Amino acid sequence: MTSYNQEIDHIKSYTAKIAQAIPETMRAFYALSRASSTDGALDPKTKELMALAIGVTTHCDGCIAFHTRAALHAGATSAEIMETLSVAIAMGGGPALMYASHVVEAMEEFRNNAQNKTQ
Repeated sequence: MTSYNQEIDHIKSYTAKIAQAIPETMRAFYALSRASSTDGALDPKTKELMALAIGVTTHCDGCIAFHTRAALHAGATSAEIMETLSVAIAMGGGPALMYASHVVEAMEEFRNNAQNKTQ
């Protein structure tokens, strides 16, 4: 597997092509995404943790890449992400556990990249 940063770049390159072909659909999708992740009764960090759990239970590596990074940027701690994985594993069983390991790997990669940028 490539790195999770590369996974995000790869997906973005192809979603850009989709946006060229069906711009109205993609504008609507991105508007929905922004609207659902803004601060409200739930803060953006909580919403990213929810999205991450859903990504794990639906076995979506792209979702894991995007939402692990977004959760970290929103201030999620390792402990909060691990508890999120606990709920996802409870809801999704063994397959969710396999994808939960991808979150740990992504979290380590994003944290290491952030540390390397500050050095």
